[in-house]
Amino acid sequence: MSILEVSGIRKVYSSRFGGNFVEALKNVSFQVERGEFVAIMGESGSGKTTLLNILAALDKPTAGKVLLDGMDISKIRDSALAQFRRDNLGFVFQDFNLLDTFTLEDNIYLPLVLSGTPYTEMQNRLRPIATKLGIPGLMKKYPYEVSGGQKQRAAVARAIITNPKLILADEPTGALDSRSSDELLKLFSEVNGQGQTVLMVTHSVRAASVAGRVMFIRDGEIFHQLYRGADTFDSFYQKIADTLTLIATGGERA
Repeated sequence: MSILEVSGIRKVYSSRFGGNFVEALKNVSFQVERGEFVAIMGESGSGKTTLLNILAALDKPTAGKVLLDGMDISKIRDSALAQFRRDNLGFVFQDFNLLDTFTLEDNIYLPLVLSGTPYTEMQNRLRPIATKLGIPGLMKKYPYEVSGGQKQRAAVARAIITNPKLILADEPTGALDSRSSDELLKLFSEVNGQGQTVLMVTHSVRAASVAGRVMFIRDGEIFHQLYRGADTFDSFYQKIADTLTLIATGGERA
């Protein structure tokens, strides 16, 4: 069953004085099944960030629809968008987006505080998540006191503590060293294995290789898709790398 349906999305930006137009997305359509792990790849300027912003209800399409669990997010009133994002979406960013004046615990609690969740319930939700992510002893520390990998674990905890319908990850390994990146990708796989739907934008072939499906965007359109199927990590990695080479050299769709 599809949790996310994207139909005919088009996004056009105009210059300040309306003289020039840039079509960032062109008739983009796809579905994400409940419990899927999908990676989106493409060169800079391909439209993947624009697409992510539309899926996050941070921007609205010029045409087309985005349905999250049957709800058309483009029809949500501006005044209700913040609550919609808190209730339905979890976010993991490249730069963590943690507040340095808050402990890790308070950063993780923040979306629940904003939604009025009782403190006892927040504690009960956090305890198993912190244990699963290996950070229970870090809850009273501040972001500047922990490593990048630990910050990103806290960011993942913040993303999943609301039980979101969809996690959107924007270059989540971009600021991490290789060891921390591998640890984070393992966490994403485990979270996804427990039924959480994940959609990740990434430049990293290694990161994309842990997904079950990879969508490639070129010039604002879906260029190609790869499904892991029975592929090993190494064979899927090679298929992704080959497709990126095809895109970079101007090849045609497979």
